[in-house]
Amino acid sequence: MILITAELNFFFRKKSTRINLKRLFFFIIFLIAVVLIYTTLFQMISRMEDQEHSWVSGLYWVLVTMSTLGFGDIVFESDPGRLFSMIVLVTGVVFLLVMLPFTFIQFFYAPWLEAQAQARAPRKLPSDTRNHVLITKFNSVAISLIDVLKTFNYDYWIVIPDLSEALEVSDMGYEVVHGNVDDPDTWKRLQVEHAAMVVANDNERVNTNVVFTIRELSDLLPVVSFTNVDEAVDILKLAGSNLVLNLAEMMGQSLARRVVSGSARVHVIGRFQELVIAEAPAMETPLVGKTLKESKVREITGVNIVGIWERGEYRLANSDTVIRANSILVLVGTVPHLRKYDELMGIYHASDAPVVVLGGGRVGESVARSLKERQIPFKIVDRGKYLQAYQEHLISGDAADFQVLKKAGIDEAHTVIITPNQDDTNIYLTLYCRRLRPDMQIISRATLDRNLHTLRRAGADFSLSYSTMGANAIFNYLQRGEMVLLAEGLNIFKVNMPEKLCNKKISELALRDQTGCTIVGLEKNGEIIMHPEPDFRLSRVQKMILIGTLESEKKFWKYYSDGKPSEGKRKFFSERLQMAMKQTRFGSGKWSDE
Repeated sequence: MILITAELNFFFRKKSTRINLKRLFFFIIFLIAVVLIYTTLFQMISRMEDQEHSWVSGLYWVLVTMSTLGFGDIVFESDPGRLFSMIVLVTGVVFLLVMLPFTFIQFFYAPWLEAQAQARAPRKLPSDTRNHVLITKFNSVAISLIDVLKTFNYDYWIVIPDLSEALEVSDMGYEVVHGNVDDPDTWKRLQVEHAAMVVANDNERVNTNVVFTIRELSDLLPVVSFTNVDEAVDILKLAGSNLVLNLAEMMGQSLARRVVSGSARVHVIGRFQELVIAEAPAMETPLVGKTLKESKVREITGVNIVGIWERGEYRLANSDTVIRANSILVLVGTVPHLRKYDELMGIYHASDAPVVVLGGGRVGESVARSLKERQIPFKIVDRGKYLQAYQEHLISGDAADFQVLKKAGIDEAHTVIITPNQDDTNIYLTLYCRRLRPDMQIISRATLDRNLHTLRRAGADFSLSYSTMGANAIFNYLQRGEMVLLAEGLNIFKVNMPEKLCNKKISELALRDQTGCTIVGLEKNGEIIMHPEPDFRLSRVQKMILIGTLESEKKFWKYYSDGKPSEGKRKFFSERLQMAMKQTRFGSGKWSDE
């Protein structure tokens, strides 16, 4: 019903449509007048031939003749009657079969289709639109970002220049506006000065034009742009981007960070103020076979084990959780805490075996650069020979060839990283490597979210999605550091203390059972309270730092925001965003994937 109302609004709003409807109306009146005149002449000629017919029969004969049906049940026998029949027939062919369809299509049907298209892909947004996100291209990153925006009740629109593409995307259920992204008038019609953010996720040339165009209208609006070329980062910043995301570089760094090097030492995967989030393998350490309570890790080192990865599945950790040989521990603590953990456990599981990197494209090269910085030995398997900076690490050949993998050190390697941009290839290589080495860590890149589960089924310990990583990076910036993506589907985030939890002890909460979130710290007056004790009483002036999946975060807001998980969080972030926009101008934004 709403769509029909919108279509009618677009249909009658245009002046040309109203003029065309008047023309169609006059044509129909003229056609009716012709039919009535022919009906009168039919009666006159019928009487000349001594035939008696009713007016209804006369109207019936005129319509049958004009439409060329010609049933033949009423006929004239005289020459004047037959001449009249021919005139009616020709008139019908011209007016009913030619002019009426053409007039109807031109003056009504075509404008109605245009109104339908404009209703599904409008060219402007209502003047009261506020705090919305504008996206310049429909792709996998946009789809993932839209899923997150919907979760937190942000309005969004995808700006698409091609009308047919806009209608196709609209039919898929997405909010679309039709307009040219390099036209300032388009952005004015989209209320860009009141938007929360613009995401330029096309290629770097289009993105540069988009950013430069937007900066003609607003210096304060946050603009995030994408590129896969290092040289374009500075150009996009000069154009006015607050944040430039090189997804290939980010993906390579993220994959490299997942490598648990050939020892039981911790490796950092994220930071949240002074809180450091790290991972460490339990293999060959004294922790294997013990519960968290028995391990006494927290008492000895100050490090809190908040979760455990096992074959790509994240599980919350509690005092009764058993640490297994293939467990990878998710640790939270300060730098001194983690150093103390390393002093105790870093001597175990020592190995100088290399990491095998399959694929030498942009992502593979970024992985190699990150591993080299961490001084982790590695080999790259690739058919090409253009990796000039890594010739000593390059093994030329097919990654699916056992002899090539053997030459790369697959028999001794503790980790393989799969980087091609074809998900089918990555699934095949993951399954192949898992069959060759059941005990090896496998990290795989996915281009599309829907293939993440398949990669895990094939044997990947970790799989990172290109689109989800980009979407989370954008949303992290939108929230100004209130959430950090640790791994696929695992986040650490900070929230204002909910009213329902104030004046309660942590031991009185059923937070983990109800939501799946774990408290890793509290913030008061800018200072972090690490590992609050069970009898610690929560107050309004504090903020909670939680770790959990996106689904856990949804449940948290469901339980502790009066059943409105999105509105409370959106209000909080919108207020912060407006403050940030008043305090900063474009060009000051910096990105760090630490």
